[in-house]
Amino acid sequence: MTVRTRVVLWTDYVSPYAFVAKAWAYQLEADYEIDLEWRPYTLDIASFQGSVEQRDPHHWRRVRYAYMDARRFANKQGLVLMGPKKIFYARTINAGMLYAQQHGVFRAYNDLAFDRFWRRDLDPESVEAVSAALERAGAPPGFAAFLDGEGGARHDAVRSEAEASGIFGVPSFVLDGEIFWGGDRVFLLRERLDEKGVPRRR
Repeated sequence: MTVRTRVVLWTDYVSPYAFVAKAWAYQLEADYEIDLEWRPYTLDIASFQGSVEQRDPHHWRRVRYAYMDARRFANKQGLVLMGPKKIFYARTINAGMLYAQQHGVFRAYNDLAFDRFWRRDLDPESVEAVSAALERAGAPPGFAAFLDGEGGARHDAVRSEAEASGIFGVPSFVLDGEIFWGGDRVFLLRERLDEKGVPRRR
């Protein structure tokens, strides 16, 4: 039996760069004979970028540029990207990815969660809002219990696994232990897949 090449993609629903990289990830999977494994990596933004109150003018210039840059990519894809009005901790919405995968509705939830959050139409910290999004995507009820139990534990274990393997930001693609951070590095990943002789889909 042929063993397919695995690429792991670490992502976070509240990252603008992860949002715009979604389409590039889908295209990568459509173009190559790979297994693309999506995993949540919840960034604790305030811990490494500081709280809103702690940020200096230099930091705010960087933040404004980052959203402007991501919005350029979003506009090219016809996406709506509205900057959030607060710093979110996305453990709940990201654990929703694991629940969606468990119930076979990952793609529907992935699209809905990204789209609605960046339209400011989904609170990523609300169990009720994420539960509703999951059920709209086709998952059965039960997310709250999942988050309180095995799902929350899995999310935290996956996050620890990411950091142990060198992940520090999203989106990060990993091929054979090599990290490609940022959607703008997908072209380098494609080169590596070609070098490895990974077949392209016909």
